[in-house]
Amino acid sequence: MAQLGVTVSYKAIRLCWNKFGPQFARRLRRKHQGYGDTFFIDEVFIKIRGQQDYL
Repeated sequence: MAQLGVTVSYKAIRLCWNKFGPQFARRLRRKHQGYGDTFFIDEVFIKIRGQQDYL
């Protein structure tokens, strides 16, 4: 957004997350393969140069 010259406040981001966050979490839980009895949204996998890495 900054590259486009659009300024977004923290409040706008928080309100957006409050609106769409639960739906996002439901989708992630639905896709979860069941590797254990807990699920954390903060687990992040990214692709760098075609190789998947865990943050």
